[in-house]
Amino acid sequence: MLNPVFSTANMRTMTSQFFNISYKLRDVFVRKTANGRQEIDVMWWMTRTALEIISQSGLGTSFDPISEDHIEHPYITSIKLLVPVARTVMAFRMYVMPIVYKYKLGTPRMWRLLISMTPIKALHKLRDMSDVMHNTSLDVFNDAKKKVMTGEETGDSKVNHKDLLTILMQENAKASDEDKLPDSEVLAQISTFMFAGMDTTSSAVCRILWLLATHQDVQDKLRAEIGEAKRNYEEPDYDQLSGLPYLDAVCRESLRLYGPVSTIAREARKDAVLPLSKPIKTVDGQSVQEIHVPKGTVVLASLRASNTTPELWGPDSYEWKPERWLSPLPEKVIEAHIPGIYSHLMTFIGGGRACIGFKFSQMEMKVLLYVLIDQFKFSLPKQEIFWTMPGIASPCLDRTKLRPEMPLLVSRATN
Repeated sequence: MLNPVFSTANMRTMTSQFFNISYKLRDVFVRKTANGRQEIDVMWWMTRTALEIISQSGLGTSFDPISEDHIEHPYITSIKLLVPVARTVMAFRMYVMPIVYKYKLGTPRMWRLLISMTPIKALHKLRDMSDVMHNTSLDVFNDAKKKVMTGEETGDSKVNHKDLLTILMQENAKASDEDKLPDSEVLAQISTFMFAGMDTTSSAVCRILWLLATHQDVQDKLRAEIGEAKRNYEEPDYDQLSGLPYLDAVCRESLRLYGPVSTIAREARKDAVLPLSKPIKTVDGQSVQEIHVPKGTVVLASLRASNTTPELWGPDSYEWKPERWLSPLPEKVIEAHIPGIYSHLMTFIGGGRACIGFKFSQMEMKVLLYVLIDQFKFSLPKQEIFWTMPGIASPCLDRTKLRPEMPLLVSRATN
């Protein structure tokens, strides 16, 4: 049901909306750099922009006008803080909740009462944030449902608001009873869209801007390609944007070497045997060509290891070289049959649990880079920027605090 929602045809209809939101970010940077080069926390602005893109294109609503004097919507605050706050009650999540889910202990109302009675403030905060997210999601869901119903009643084909939620509800309305998603499942997808489209894409765009600030020659070459494209079409459509080879190479190489997520965990549903690409020796000296994985085993898979192994990508596999994508890939990469859904890479995973929004994410990255690199030059600040991996790659200035931030020096570009 969800895969067709993220089809190329639907992505084509959303491109102009991506541009409109990106222009708002551009206008903020224009004002900030009116008197010359300024240090701007790009991470903060990119997170806001990514959230607004998924809000409008994913849910058909707006939570942030992308302005300097905006007061953050409670829903956005809850989305941002939910995971950090949940980490502070890790023991509760690891030892209490699995038992509750497994044996179906108590009712939601009972657990809500128990949480309110505990002295743990983090649990109270999680409860309140969950309330905000649920109530806001319910409002968005009801608005979208009304929109779809109104369109069906009037025969108005324009009801396709070009947002993912409306498209999902339209497809769901046409589905058979067997395939139809209940309202509770559609409602749950609202916050799922927001979580999936927030940190990963903003992290990827920030990483690319950091790389471009580090490699000024690549930034200049990319700006030249964008400038040439703008002479042909001021605002490219989906296919024109996808057809910019150097922009595509910069994105692919960044996602190859620095994917937002480096490792995934999967649990074996049944006993399995994993064949190895090459034999390994065990501690007792035996040569092993396959590994038995019992049911219930949690397997950690390194996405980055697959994307950077020198045996496939060559001796320069750990170097950032966008030019490698302008020539045919090494034969070993092609022959390896990497199961990823994106360009022989595991960045967006593969199989039935692959990232279904990878086209959405790619287009968002390219639109933001197209708009920003054309207008601005990004340079590194005096402070060293560290990249940490608390689940999703995140830039920071202080490794002890791990507060996400990435100040870059931003000035108007001279084309």
